[in-house]
Amino acid sequence: QVQLVESGGGLVQAGGSLRLSCAASGSVTSINTMGWYRQAPGKQRELVGTITSDGSTNYADSVKGRFTISRDNARNTMYLQMNSLRPEDTAVYYCSAAGMLGSLPLYRYWGQGTQVTVFS
Repeated sequence: QVQLVESGGGLVQAGGSLRLSCAASGSVTSINTMGWYRQAPGKQRELVGTITSDGSTNYADSVKGRFTISRDNARNTMYLQMNSLRPEDTAVYYCSAAGMLGSLPLYRYWGQGTQVTVFS
C-alpha cells in the first residue's frame, strides 16, 4: 500500500510560480511511474505530466515549457515546478503513482489533491 500527500498549492497571481510536492510513503519500492493530473471546475481530469523511476518525463502540450516534473528518490518525493502560471491553470492538482508493466499500469494510487488558484 502506498499513500500520497500533495502540498504546496495556493493562490498566486498570473505570471507567478508555485512548486507542488507529492510525498510517498508505504510500499514505495514497487512504484515505477509517478505523475501529476489536474481537474478544473466543470472539466475532466487531465494529465499534466509523468516521470519514471529513471527520470524520463513527458508533459501535456498545455504546460510544456512552463512546468517541470522532478523526483527525489531518496526522499520518495515528486515535485511539480510551475512557472508563468495562467488563470487557466487553476485546478485541483493530484499526484499519482503506479507500478507499470511497459505502458500498462498494474496498480495505481492517488493523493487527495491540492488547490491551485491563479488570478489575473
